[in-house]
Parts: sequence; C-alpha cells; structure tokens
Amino acid sequence: MKYYNFIIFFLLMNVVVQAQNSVKPSQLETTLYSPKEVIKIDENHYFVDFGKAFFGTVLVESKKSQNDSVIFHVGEKKTDTNLVDKNPSGTIRYQKIKLESLTSNQLQTIKFVPDKRNTGEAAILIPDTFGVIMPFRFVEIENLKVPIESIKIQQKALHYKFNDDASYFSSSNAILDSIWDLCKHTIKATSFSGYYVDGDRERIPYEADAYINQLSHYSVDNEYSLARRTNAYFIENPTWPTEWLLHTVLMFHADYMYTGDIEPLIKHYENLKLKTLMDLERNDGLISSKSPNLNKELIKKLGFKKPNTKIKDIIDWPPAQKDTGWKLATAEGERDGYEIVDTNTAVNAFYYYNLKLMAEIAEALNKEEDAIYFKNKAATTKKTINEKFLDKSKGFYIDGEGSNHSSLHANMLPLAFDLVPKEYVKSVTAFIKSRGMACSVYGAQYLLEGLYKYDEAEYASKLITDTIGDRNWWNMIKVGSTMTMEAWDLKYKPNSDWNHAWGTAPLNIVTRHMWGITPKTPGFKIAEIKPQLSDLKTSKIKVPTKNGFIYAEYNIDINKNATYKIELPKNMEAEFVVQDSVSKILHNNKKIKKNKSSFMLENGVNIIELQY
Repeated sequence: MKYYNFIIFFLLMNVVVQAQNSVKPSQLETTLYSPKEVIKIDENHYFVDFGKAFFGTVLVESKKSQNDSVIFHVGEKKTDTNLVDKNPSGTIRYQKIKLESLTSNQLQTIKFVPDKRNTGEAAILIPDTFGVIMPFRFVEIENLKVPIESIKIQQKALHYKFNDDASYFSSSNAILDSIWDLCKHTIKATSFSGYYVDGDRERIPYEADAYINQLSHYSVDNEYSLARRTNAYFIENPTWPTEWLLHTVLMFHADYMYTGDIEPLIKHYENLKLKTLMDLERNDGLISSKSPNLNKELIKKLGFKKPNTKIKDIIDWPPAQKDTGWKLATAEGERDGYEIVDTNTAVNAFYYYNLKLMAEIAEALNKEEDAIYFKNKAATTKKTINEKFLDKSKGFYIDGEGSNHSSLHANMLPLAFDLVPKEYVKSVTAFIKSRGMACSVYGAQYLLEGLYKYDEAEYASKLITDTIGDRNWWNMIKVGSTMTMEAWDLKYKPNSDWNHAWGTAPLNIVTRHMWGITPKTPGFKIAEIKPQLSDLKTSKIKVPTKNGFIYAEYNIDINKNATYKIELPKNMEAEFVVQDSVSKILHNNKKIKKNKSSFMLENGVNIIELQY
C-alpha cells in the first residue's frame, strides 16, 4: 500500500512541476502565415518558403483528395538547391513527417515528434491545446499528386501577444535596418512559451538570456507581463553560473524603471538581496564562488532544489569540456583567453553593479538605512576592484587576483558598469578596441553598452554593422537564419541553435544607446534622450513606453548640421542631452545656451536644431 501511495505522490508532484512550468493557453496567440514563395522542384515535388521562421506547425487543406501518402520535410535551413536541409548541424531543426492521405476540404495539421530535451521536466511546457511545435521556415513536399494550386498550406505560428505596430526603426544604413528587423522578429518569435527561454534546444529560462531578451522586448513593445512572469520564475528557479545569478537584480531593476511598478521589488526584496551574493563577500568587498560561505544552506536559500548544486563562474561561453559532447574550434571558447582565478574581475564587476542597483531599489522602498548600507558596500567594492585589478602601469584591467592576463571581458564589464576611473577611460577603451568582437553574442551586450557610455559610438556602430568575417550579426543573415543565433557561427558552438533571443543586443542598443531613449525616472515619467547616431544621415524610430509612444526623426544636412523631430506622449517630459560641442542650439526656434549639456522637451512635437 505504501508503495502505491508513493507512486501516486510522485505522479502528482510531476503534474505540479509541469503545471508550474507552463503558461495558460489564453496568454498565447497564433497567427497564420501564407507562403512567400512556392517553387516546383520536380514532378510532385515542391519547395515552400514562408519568409521567416516561427515556432509552430504546418496546416494543410486540399480541395482534392489524395489516397496515397504525402511526405513533408520541415526545417529552419535550406540547401543551395532550394531543398530543406535534412542534415543541419547543431540544434538547427528538421523533421520528416508522413501524412497518410489528403482528405478534401479538411484542415489537417502536420504533427511533429516532441524533442526529449526541450519537453523534459526542466523545460517550459507548451499547453497541450497547441500540440507539438518546432521552429521552421521551409517546407518541402514530396509525392504530391494533386495540383499544387489545390493545396492551401500555412505556417501556424505560436507567440505571446505582441503589437507589431508598437515600434519601428529605419535609417540611412540598410545593414543596420536589416539587423534591427532580425532582432525584432526574434523577440516576437521566441515568445512562444510565455517565458523568456534560451532557445529551442532546452526551452529553459536563464537569467543572462532573459535580461537581454527583456531589454530588447521593452524596446519594441509595452507588454510587460511576460518579463514579470520570467522574473518571478527565477526567484525559485535560479541557474548555476555565478554571473547568471547576478543578473536577477538587473532584471527587477529594469522592470521597475520601465513600469514604475514597485510591487515586485517589495515582494522579492529579501530574495534580491540574496541574489547579489553578498553573503560571499570578503572583508575587502570582493566575492568569490570559491568562498566557504557558499554552503548547502545558502544554496537552498538561493532557491536551488538540489543542495549539491555547484555555482561556477562562466565569464562567457567556455572552452570544450569532456562532458559537453561537443568541441569548440578555439581553445578558449568565447572568453578571449580569460584566466578564471578564484576572485576575478568579471564576477566582481557584476557584484558591484548589483550593489549599486540595490541601493536604488532600497531608496525606492524608503529603506534609507539599507540604501546607505548598499552605497557604502558598492564604494568599498569599487575601490578594491580598482586597487587590485586595475593595472595602472598598463592602463587596463587584469582578469583577477593573481593573474597577469588581461582580456576583453575584464575590461568591457568595468566600463559598462561605470567602474573605470576617469583618468583610465581612454586606455581601457583603447584596449577594448584592440580586441575586436572577442566575445560571444551575449558578451556583445556589455561590450556595446560600455562603448556607447564612453563616447565610442562610431566604433560601436561599426561592430554592429560589420559584414567582414563571421563574428557579426550580418553573418546570421548571410547563413540564412531569420532569428538571432545562439553563437556567431556553428563553428564557435557546434551545438548552437538558430533562435536565441540573447543575440538581440543591437535591438536594445539602438533604442537605448544609439538613439539614447531610456527612462530617466521610474515608469518613464521623465525620459532621457541622448542620441549618438554617429555616421547615420537619417533615422526614424518609434519607442513604446508605459505612457504611450515616443516618435523621433533625425536628418543631417550637407553642412553636417543636425535636425531632430521628437514627439512625446501626453504626461511625459524628456531631457534631451547634447553629446557634441555645438555652436548653436535651437529648440522650437528658441535659442538654448550652447554651453548647456541638456534641456527639457515639451509634450507634443519638439524640433531641435544643432549647428556645428
């Protein structure tokens, strides 16, 4: 009897776990897409291109019956001869489905075989009402004996509610526009589970993936519930990399700034304090995942279900390991040769930023003592980082305590998180520029943020629009993906997929740094607009906020004088920041003192003229 009770308990618990890892069907939507192109390959053999990949399935309806079977090859990748690639590398998806017959005037669904890994216990599950889905763009049909004109074939895409008209971007740079469009489509298409997941290989939320996804999502839509659900998920479901845990505070802080809603901060304040990993802090203000304080009790408090979980520093995508089942083409992976010492620069840069944001969160919650406490801790940590990790003789940072090596990551993270003393900004940025794109698509988020923060817009823009080689977003388009990829190319991560939203850095960078449109105060009551449009001659952008939409246009004339037209929604103010030295500033035909670095914009239309 006890044995049967145990079995019943186990089954019930499994149902509970799966229920927690799924989203309600009402929160998801389906959209039907018709083919962009249908090509006849041979007799009874056709190739269908839907234009873009979505997560979903294929619907087929025929006006005529066919008693013989029809073969469908469905996938994300095609060959050079307009066939579905049946042996794609990595985790690029392909399935072969046999439909026994076609019944006239009956809608039939191509039923995919579920993948064991992304439908397992740890994955976010798709509601049964939607059936099994996979990402695909192409369908190849064999043995179709009825006329192709009698067939109606559709791509049934599953996604979270998404307002396609909430945002747009265009510019004088066609490459940049294509990359922005690639990223925006990725945000919509990868929302299929109702959570920010890592892609199709696992369909599991990871904090670093989710943070970049969140910033990009907030840049193209004013729908915040998906991010809220994901943020709450991480409270009880953290992941093992040290830096991933240190993204939790970043996600909650970003949500507060965009929405102004303080309730998630109130509800999870104590847990956010834990997720800073300040329990690992030494007397000098630095932390290490090798700390003896990282014991089973703390592991449990952090939310891990397994007390033997090992927290490890990841820095960026790691080198090949014996237990990974795949090999990287380079010995160091995407770490730029980072020497991972016990107490290192990357982890402590994230730790400092956590403390800085926790001080702001404490102030928002009127916890004055906590705010002072976190400010003091942040100051101590910053001081120690610059004393121990900044090699003043070279002018840039080493990888950590006891290391003699300096990597891109050890410098771009301090720059992005405002750790670099003013007198060393020039030498740190020079070192960063000497390394190029020596990081993964994830690391690119922080590389670009730091560059835009410290007047390197021209170089940052060139990184985004680079078309040479394969370590760039253009390569993703060139190889045929319509969503951002998990890695720059399969050779850098041979098990990678073609549907990873953590590759969408250019999307949020364009909005938040190139155009410089961010919330200055929580809930976008006051926006900040700080354009760094570099070599663009024209640009238009529409940015969604909680309070409505910001419309902005930019033109530069033959004398290189710039004109901005910015329209603000009602009940919103904005501070316009002038980056460059100008000889004359006009705002709605009123002269602004040229030594002013910023001025306030009005509701409605603002015309700003900058003469150089």
